[in-house]
Amino acid sequence: MQTDAIDSSKSQSGTSELPPGAGLLIGILVVSSFVMILNETIMSVALPRLMTDLSITATTAQWLTTGFMLTMAVVIPTTGFLFQRFTLRQVFVASMSLFTVGTLFAATAPGFELLLTGRIVQASGTALMLNRVPAHRRGRMMGVISIVIAVAPAIGPTISGIILQALDWRWMFWLVLPIALVAFAVGFRLVKNVTPTSKPSFDAASVVLSALAFGGLVYGLSSIGHSAEGSSVPVWIPLVVGAVALAVFVQRQIARQDSDRALLNLRPFSTPTFSIGLGMLTISMMALFGALILLPLYLQNIRGLDTLTTGLLLLPGGLAMGVLAPFVGRVFDRVGPRPLVIPGSIVVSLALWLMTLLDADSALPMVVAIHCILMIGLATIMTPLMTSSLGSLPPQYYSHGSAIFSTIQQLAGAAGTALFVTVMSTTATSRIASGVGDVAANQDGIHTAFLCGGVVSLIAVAASFFIRKPTSQPG
Repeated sequence: MQTDAIDSSKSQSGTSELPPGAGLLIGILVVSSFVMILNETIMSVALPRLMTDLSITATTAQWLTTGFMLTMAVVIPTTGFLFQRFTLRQVFVASMSLFTVGTLFAATAPGFELLLTGRIVQASGTALMLNRVPAHRRGRMMGVISIVIAVAPAIGPTISGIILQALDWRWMFWLVLPIALVAFAVGFRLVKNVTPTSKPSFDAASVVLSALAFGGLVYGLSSIGHSAEGSSVPVWIPLVVGAVALAVFVQRQIARQDSDRALLNLRPFSTPTFSIGLGMLTISMMALFGALILLPLYLQNIRGLDTLTTGLLLLPGGLAMGVLAPFVGRVFDRVGPRPLVIPGSIVVSLALWLMTLLDADSALPMVVAIHCILMIGLATIMTPLMTSSLGSLPPQYYSHGSAIFSTIQQLAGAAGTALFVTVMSTTATSRIASGVGDVAANQDGIHTAFLCGGVVSLIAVAASFFIRKPTSQPG
């Protein structure tokens, strides 16, 4: 979300008061961003129905979420250039236009291909609205940011479940379209050109390399699932392409950052607290999006629940995260990150391990409770990780660090979704081949996926003990 113009006005005036009209501008951008990010996971509850209606497998269907986040991971690094080259008003108009057109594509999609295209266009617009989190804002403001970037996707499954109970899946987009149009109209009238522009150089080669790197690695993870389902694409090809492109991308950024021409300046990685915090956030985002894609599959395909019940069962966890986010920010202001991050990472790990116990006979209140535990744990660690990691950087690296955070956050969500679904699909396919029934095989697949998540979460627990309070953080 672009708030740098407001931040610069504050710093120039030397006061903590927002300039006239800045509050309204923040409100417009927050609402617009909320609607956009809601679309990151609005498809999760719909996947079982989409698999039936479009005759696609789970490994293919998950690209409606993975492709969205992967596109954001590629586009977000370019926003630094865009906000220097164009005014806030111009970028806002472009962002909302892309999102609106993508929503229309998805709403009218006759099949998977156009639906995926609509999702990619939507994601391009969404990425422009998520330029960077202002690094020098602490606890309370970061709590508000956390609501937008975490709670919107968390309640997406509930909203889609309510819609799908009575309407076709395309209505998930038809109902969003007028909201996007209203936000576009209000923003077009009220968002002003409050930022200066310049003509920085644009590193197109790095954009292509990042697309090959991020796309190749995530597609490679997904290809493992396709391979289990009989795909002819060798798994190693996209993985090797992604790894080589990533190595070249990193080398190019290092070579260009001294002249301030890098697409993504990597100097923040030299700060240990930043790197550890980013690693923990990566695991957290993988857990969040992995769980949000698997739980609806479990509830509908294993438990036989309808979309409305599925969405409502996931609502308490989303609400818990939304309610806690601002309070976590205030607690962080007083005690720093470690008293929050250490127990929070343990809670997230506990939730993932508890999910390995879910089967066809698990009580629904138990499912709700485990989901709430996961969301509470994530709410407890996300704001402290973001603020402490960015706060550990020298001021000149703030913008670079927040760009890295935004990029990796989306990439982690895409990778987590692809990884969880791949583990589920390969396990289920193997079990079916051995003569196990479909329901039992899918249950084994979901169990194995959560087991992998639980193992990975232990790394985050160990890393949490190395999180340090930024030197600029009082108390």
